[in-house]
Amino acid sequence: MRFAVAATARCGNRPFAWAGIVRLMSEPLRTVLVCHADAPVVREGMAGWMRSWSRLVGLLVLEEKGERRLKRVRREVKRTGLLRFLDVAAFRLHYRLRYAAADAAWTRRRLDDMAAKYAPCGAAAETPSELVARSPNTKAVREWLAGLRPDVMIAGCKQILGERTFSIPTHGTFVLHPGICPDYRNAHGGFWALANGDPQNVGMTLLKIDRGVDTGPIYRHFRQPFDSLAESHLRIQRRQTLDSLDEAAEVIQAVARGEADPVDVSDRPSAEYGQPWLTAYRRWKRDAKRRPFVRR
Repeated sequence: MRFAVAATARCGNRPFAWAGIVRLMSEPLRTVLVCHADAPVVREGMAGWMRSWSRLVGLLVLEEKGERRLKRVRREVKRTGLLRFLDVAAFRLHYRLRYAAADAAWTRRRLDDMAAKYAPCGAAAETPSELVARSPNTKAVREWLAGLRPDVMIAGCKQILGERTFSIPTHGTFVLHPGICPDYRNAHGGFWALANGDPQNVGMTLLKIDRGVDTGPIYRHFRQPFDSLAESHLRIQRRQTLDSLDEAAEVIQAVARGEADPVDVSDRPSAEYGQPWLTAYRRWKRDAKRRPFVRR
């Protein structure tokens, strides 16, 4: 049985905190992180965060090949049509020219801050087992996961996990979704909330994976500051997630202890969105110039 009490601790000559409060446990949660090889926000930043409140025993690194990206493109074309896909491509080009460099520098600063905040020490400095794979749903991945005996897994990836994979951890697999669910499921929920003139529903959702797309039990909605006019969609969405991590850790631990129930969202609308469009982006920024929205 796990238990938690507030305590004071030090790492060398500096104090440190686990999810805001150092929790003394008979056995810390065993966790696994799923990430992409080219996603440092998750692979570096969130791995450090997980070490701060759990025993990170595994890192599943997904390396996508060209055919998987092509498959994703074909799926988007099938879902929205060729003209709308060209709208998606136009937005990506605009983002690369307008925001990419500044956002990359901002992200690097945030990663440096996280590295300092979540610097490992003691048991947290243990090097987790690492497996590189092209898919999270292979027999080899499932056998590796089962051998790690995880209590909780965090899926920070674009690929959909099959039930035989996401059901392995004792307490389930969680997602930190960059949008408010069930209103804004699937990709880029923060972008679509802004494009739909719904800035109050820009945020992050902590949910447990089930067979659907962001349809599992929801344990908390988080809403953090942002500036709808000055910031890009990517920076806004990352801010919602990164600024909510410590609170999310406390909720995950409460779920594992059986002390947190899902939020009732039966009265909320549910919609699934996809990649951002340039036309939707222009609508968002035009409205933001008329009615700037700044959440403090």
